[in-house]
Amino acid sequence: MIGSIFHGGRTALPSYRHYRLDGAGSISSADWLEAADDAEAVRKVRAMKLACVCEIWDRNRLVARIDPPEAPEPG
Repeated sequence: MIGSIFHGGRTALPSYRHYRLDGAGSISSADWLEAADDAEAVRKVRAMKLACVCEIWDRNRLVARIDPPEAPEPG
């Protein structure tokens, strides 16, 4: 588990980077994501149900690569 960061008398959640990748695997956009740990960061990104591949990074450590949810079969 990642420890919390102490700032001026209060504890802050670790910050992760959330990257959205395009079809060629290049970064199309990036955002900061606050989560208590890796599992929460993954849950938050999966809950977005984005139609692209996403990566979650903690500094220089790849936490997870998340594929887009599968589209429901027509029928």
